Amino acid sequence: MAARRTAAAAPGGDTESSPLDAFCPLDELMPWSVRPLRPGRTWVSGPDPAALRARWERLAAAGAEERERLFAPTRSRTPHTSVAALPGHSTGTARFARAPGPCPDPVRVLHGPYDEQWLLPDHRLIDAARPELWRVADGRQLFAVEHGAVPEDSGPALSVTALLPDGYSPAGRPGRIRPLFRRPGGTEANLAPGLPELLRGRLGGGADPDAFTPEAVLAWFLAAARPSPAGPLVPLPGDGEVWAAGVALGRELTWLQTRGGRDGERPRLPGGRRPYVRAALPARPGELSYDAGDEALTAGEGRIAPVPAAAWEFTAGGVRVLERWFRLRAAAAAGLRTDGEVPDGLDAVGARGWTREWTSELLELITVLALVDGAAERRKELAARLDAGPLIGPAELRSTGVLPAPARSRRPASVLGHQEEGPDGQFALL
Repeated sequence: MAARRTAAAAPGGDTESSPLDAFCPLDELMPWSVRPLRPGRTWVSGPDPAALRARWERLAAAGAEERERLFAPTRSRTPHTSVAALPGHSTGTARFARAPGPCPDPVRVLHGPYDEQWLLPDHRLIDAARPELWRVADGRQLFAVEHGAVPEDSGPALSVTALLPDGYSPAGRPGRIRPLFRRPGGTEANLAPGLPELLRGRLGGGADPDAFTPEAVLAWFLAAARPSPAGPLVPLPGDGEVWAAGVALGRELTWLQTRGGRDGERPRLPGGRRPYVRAALPARPGELSYDAGDEALTAGEGRIAPVPAAAWEFTAGGVRVLERWFRLRAAAAAGLRTDGEVPDGLDAVGARGWTREWTSELLELITVLALVDGAAERRKELAARLDAGPLIGPAELRSTGVLPAPARSRRPASVLGHQEEGPDGQFALL
């Protein structure tokens, strides 16, 4: 929804010469951002961790010439490249051609806002793994991911995840990744210095003491941010009640997008309603279809119901989420690419049919999408309240010294005293 405010001043808020002048760029409010991961080869990630292990074993056991072909070399990575280990992972740093070592345990990563996949966490295999992200990924971290040039009518401007995100939308568009914290352990929030304090002073009163924590500010961004060609824009309210409503909505969306959070209850549909497997999905299920009358998903002989129409119709970045999620796994189960062609090299290794884990994930995804869609009306109501003003705009943030953020806040923080293994077993002090 676009802002439709006039150029008149709102009491206690900013004046504006265009509808979006009183909105703040997310790039200024969360100054440190990282570009998306660039794997360089498709076989290092996928929906099935067992397939990734099988690919590793095939590559490690291959002869020199075959290994070179299977590896899919690029200018950044070949079997002879020596690089540092990924922070937090004790994988090999010797050249893969000389000492592959044991297969690292695949790690969960997020593609788009709703597709949890797996990745082999070996720096020798990934062109641009963004080690600065791995360095701050821990039990306290949350990542905001921009959806990248999202058309205004195709959904929110960003998403939030506790998993390491790859930074791409379901349609494959790249977006910046913004960690909430600049250091491990949930310290030094990646927010414009002084922003939470200013918000508390303007909006706090007798509010909840947790209403202006870094997590609460991120929840507001998630609920209120609007897409624009230059990146997400964030309206900051001049009314404490509007802030509280937006933070509550953002926390709910965070809980849904993180599938219940780290310690919370998993999402469930209200009224005891939940999707069930009415007929097991076959090993190679083929195309997915939806029966609106019976609220049922069918694939081959498999059948899941009830499935709310909102979950089936749900889109992100202009892509129908359930269809794309299912098509990727159905193709992997059949040993094919998503376009139906037979893959080459290591991408062809590991097909073993549809898994039980995928069925469980599908049931949970249906639930999450239906609940997120159910919050859409509240997002519209919040947007309408913001459009009516007043707002805390960029002019006020500049006059109080919150903006511009210092140049150092746009760079990764130093992690002093933390040893990481460098190329060929050397150690670096960061």
